[in-house]
Amino acid sequence: MAFVYARGVLAGALVLSAAPVFAQTDTADKPTWWAKYQYLAANGPDTCTGQAGITVGPNVDVSNECGPQSETFITINPSQPKTLAAGSNEIFRLPMRGYFSTDAGSTWGGVDLPLPSAKGNGFVFGSDPSLAFDTRGNVFYSYINVYVGRGQGINGTSMGVSRSTDGGRTYPQFTEFSVSGGSDHFNDKPMIAVDTNLASPFRDTVYVAWDAAAGGSSGGGVRFARSVDQGLTFAVTRIDDPHGPGRAIGAQPFVGPNGEVYAAWNDYAANTIVFNRSLDGGVTWGQPVVISSKRLPFELAIPAEFSRGALVYPSCGADRSRGAFRGRLYCSWMDLNAAGNTDILVSSSDDGGSHWTPAAPPADAIAGVDRFNHWLTVDPITGDVNVSFYDTRNDTTGSRFMTDIYFSQSRTGAASFLPNVRITDVSSNEHDCNGVFPCNAIDYGNQTGDYAGLASFAGVSYPIWTDSRNQLLALPGCRTGLAMEEVFTAAVSSIR
Repeated sequence: MAFVYARGVLAGALVLSAAPVFAQTDTADKPTWWAKYQYLAANGPDTCTGQAGITVGPNVDVSNECGPQSETFITINPSQPKTLAAGSNEIFRLPMRGYFSTDAGSTWGGVDLPLPSAKGNGFVFGSDPSLAFDTRGNVFYSYINVYVGRGQGINGTSMGVSRSTDGGRTYPQFTEFSVSGGSDHFNDKPMIAVDTNLASPFRDTVYVAWDAAAGGSSGGGVRFARSVDQGLTFAVTRIDDPHGPGRAIGAQPFVGPNGEVYAAWNDYAANTIVFNRSLDGGVTWGQPVVISSKRLPFELAIPAEFSRGALVYPSCGADRSRGAFRGRLYCSWMDLNAAGNTDILVSSSDDGGSHWTPAAPPADAIAGVDRFNHWLTVDPITGDVNVSFYDTRNDTTGSRFMTDIYFSQSRTGAASFLPNVRITDVSSNEHDCNGVFPCNAIDYGNQTGDYAGLASFAGVSYPIWTDSRNQLLALPGCRTGLAMEEVFTAAVSSIR
């Protein structure tokens, strides 16, 4: 055995020790660091750094108002990450609802979004919120406008984008485009994105994608609009295959690290998740690529979303960080698993969307659980892949009625995901008013809507969802006398 030096004092001389000493007391001849030294000298350093963690802040009521809200979305100002803007559908009122926070989501204010003027004997209402900030602090809010003729049903739709220059407190600029009559296509499910890459040649270009439900001479297909003048005007094109099935839902645009523009959607006629890309700021597009085939074409009336049905749509993001997976693309969607439950799947691409990996679930493997209304986002600073979704694992009714929001994170480019984290501290029950009868079930047709948003920046994420914990809360002055569904969020922080 080779001799090693131990610190000690014996008549002023250095003492040599030939045997290991695992000292636990801090004395002159046996310091507490000596055991560590001996272990490291014999075994080398350990590579385990402990389990990565995620902390969840308080659940915060964002909307705080009468009547039900649903279909939620949220975005973060990349220049001022404590500034958040959000939106939701209003079910009993005509306009879209906007929300704003300047203290990282601790407190919120609310505002109504503008609507175009009604035509003739009728009214107009908004639906399907989506929001994005640019690098100048503007926030853009996209939605559809539905024209209704009294007693005549829907007689037209249009796309609308409003701009706020004060973080979502007011929206003085409103642009309407892609106006369609009732006999033509129906504009539906718009999603918005902005190029916030500082070195991109298309910096601050605003992109919107949506589906044009088939009908009329120009109906059908996936539509895409771009604005290079901060939302004042939009140029519209079609980005799917005009010779294909032409039946799509849930188109989402997203932006790569060098200004590449991508879009994905559910082609429910072909039963596939489809992708396309543009390398010139959305002016021209390539041929659509299939990300994956699937089992579930359009939607499924699961117990928790029984009257509306859980919608199949993609949610996608690109890694724009400086990390190891910069440029990787990710898409998530809902499908049926082998057991017949709805689950969330994630696929990725390293070649700009030409080829995609086999899909795998980001959620914990638990039998007999439904997952739906997901959202995926890629943190532009850390590169973390984050997914949030409704989940029925905590149901106590035995019927998969009760839902919670769960959060899943990958720090390995979606090769693996950390154990899921529960975000909601109270379960919701949209099926039977949390088991209380009789109850006001007037909003059962809308339930949670078709999606719930998520935004991430610098290790902090904000899922946002429809929550029924206050569904039976009495609010004097409201039409129903009840709060019904509220919009909630929470700050989710990554621990490294």
